[in-house]
Amino acid sequence: MTAGLLAGCTHFRSQPLAPAETAARLESRSLGEPALKGFLEKNLHRELTNWPAASWDFDMLTLAAFYYHPSLDVARGRWAVAEAVKITAGGRPNPTLNVTPGYNTTTLTPSPWIPLGFLDIPVETAGKRGYRIAQAVGLSESARLNIASVAWQARSGVRRSLVALHAAQGAEVLLREQQGLQAENLGLLERQHEAGAVSAFEVSQAGIAADNARLGLRDAERQSAEARVQLAEAIGVPASALAGVKFSFEGWGQLAGEASVTDARRQALLNRSDILSGLADYAAIEAGLQLEIAKQYPDVHLQPGYQFDQGDSKWSLGITVELPVLNQNQGPIAEAKARRTEAAARFNALQAGVLFEIDRAVAGYHAALQKRADADELLARSQKQEQRSRAMFEAGEISKGDLVALRLQLSAAKMARLDGLIKSQQALAQLEDALQSPLGLPASVWQTSPRVPESHPTESHP
Repeated sequence: MTAGLLAGCTHFRSQPLAPAETAARLESRSLGEPALKGFLEKNLHRELTNWPAASWDFDMLTLAAFYYHPSLDVARGRWAVAEAVKITAGGRPNPTLNVTPGYNTTTLTPSPWIPLGFLDIPVETAGKRGYRIAQAVGLSESARLNIASVAWQARSGVRRSLVALHAAQGAEVLLREQQGLQAENLGLLERQHEAGAVSAFEVSQAGIAADNARLGLRDAERQSAEARVQLAEAIGVPASALAGVKFSFEGWGQLAGEASVTDARRQALLNRSDILSGLADYAAIEAGLQLEIAKQYPDVHLQPGYQFDQGDSKWSLGITVELPVLNQNQGPIAEAKARRTEAAARFNALQAGVLFEIDRAVAGYHAALQKRADADELLARSQKQEQRSRAMFEAGEISKGDLVALRLQLSAAKMARLDGLIKSQQALAQLEDALQSPLGLPASVWQTSPRVPESHPTESHP
């Protein structure tokens, strides 16, 4: 019988970590893995004919982060632990077998043996098992919703890095243009200075402007390189995995219109995973309070027994009940009540913080939209002025230096417009973070690791 019981036990098998092997696996990650292609096709609902992809947009990079980012594996692991706790909570206490052999040395008839054996069968009362299960279910739901929060953080990290990369690349183009114009302007002024038409101070100022443009270009190149590294970190791949990868910013110029504060608040309170996780935590704490209250009522232990008393068979039935006369579990009940009060206060603080965050994000988004509209107007005006000036130059009405100066003004307007676009994208990202809008992806994307598990030995059931 004992062998039969032990045969179903889980046996321990070691799973040691090898830092060199895990580091090698991390370094070998790339955006060209066939398994990643299948994951993208499944969740984008379209076939990727060219692989590796020639261009990566925001949605594809977000899915790559869901596929690779280690924080999601940690969150999934926590959920797996919480799911295992549900099994523990639902377990019933095992009976206990007590065997006490006895021998009477003063007699040999009819039998000197007086063995005693009895079972201790615990019976939980007051629904304690149900409350334990409810508590574990609440904690498991909180852990599951935390995966969505971590997934959103991964998405937010990808977006911030991609916005920074977009800004740096756009600035590179405009600063390279400005550098050429400043160099051209400096050459014109130097020739005019040689002819005595302008002062040395004007030439010096133009030289400083040309140097600043060159230094600004180098700074933009540095920011572009750093943004690529940050993007790789946000995805969960080494920086080398993004070498030669092109990114698509198509549609980034299109933004949603005015955001309603009322609609935004309702959206967040219905969909933010941290709000829902807070509710699940509160439900788990309430179940914990119910469990402590139920523990006021003692469990019952049934103890059927049998004794072979020198040839006589004797049966007995014992009942053991703890008498709650000195302790009615008031201490744990008080602790559980205090935890519930704390959880309610924490949830209220979370809600208030979310609402303030939404208000700030909406206000910032409106301001960013206005700034972008002003930058668009300035750019349109500068473009018209540059077109008129070009026609005037061709007609001989203005000098080449005047035309270059106007083209520099146009380049500055383009830079202001780029800054307005980036600020509006950042404001939109902050608004989305405040709302934590649904990702529009199936739960399996972030609840279950899409990668094949690493080759580790597993627990075995003989």
